[in-house]
Amino acid sequence: MATVNVKVEELIKAGAHFGHHSSRWDPKMSPYILKKRNLIHIIDIKETLRGLIAGSKVVEKIAGRGEYVLFVGTKHQASQITRREAERCDMPHVVERWPGGLLTNYQTIRSRLQRLEELEELDRTGRMKEFSKKMVSSFRREARKIERNLGGVRDMNALPGLLVVVDPVKEAIAVREALKLHIPTIAWLDTNADPDLVDVPVPANDDSIRSIRIFARTMADAVLRGKELADAKSSEKKDREKTVETAPAEAEPKAREAVAQETETGAENETESG
Repeated sequence: MATVNVKVEELIKAGAHFGHHSSRWDPKMSPYILKKRNLIHIIDIKETLRGLIAGSKVVEKIAGRGEYVLFVGTKHQASQITRREAERCDMPHVVERWPGGLLTNYQTIRSRLQRLEELEELDRTGRMKEFSKKMVSSFRREARKIERNLGGVRDMNALPGLLVVVDPVKEAIAVREALKLHIPTIAWLDTNADPDLVDVPVPANDDSIRSIRIFARTMADAVLRGKELADAKSSEKKDREKTVETAPAEAEPKAREAVAQETETGAENETESG
């Protein structure tokens, strides 16, 4: 069972309960809103905790299966936090601009990453010096652009099993692509979002840096727990296989000894009878 190391006091201190102005709300968020104060919607922190627990369970399960969990947070408040937490749990991330077609046109994105590898190989081997200064400048500019936009997913060799998103309104294209491919999504979403577009909505202030930090940290911790569980199961499986393999080898000498004793006993009986 997923364990979430987050307390109500921590969420309140981070301002996670402050929603948007009441004029900007999405009516579908009403089950997650506690009340309205000074025309600002107040999010029910209990619903936030429920969402964090449910999201952690899903993340653990996906990471435990060895699938990628793609962290997405391109807004200014979220980018650095999202990058840091994704790198901490060794998962891919998008923290600049969402490259359209990253999921729905994945093969084209992979071809751009292959182009980046080609440019890096030219620079590493010194073959880039064979080109003019203008071409070299163009190559390096192209490499920087690809690295900036796709560097966080260059090691993602398959489609992710899950998206972890900060502000699905800002990341609307990413959410739509995930929906189209039936990839589940967990989102840290404010009162202006549509919770029906994501699989696990976690209602909270998605503009506060401290609030976002809690979400990203909790999801990264869940990834690490999932990996640990997967490693433990893998070790147990290897131990069982090793036991099965060694058991016949250990039993064989005992079997030969038993046959030898039986043969000796039979020979003695024949001698006595003779």
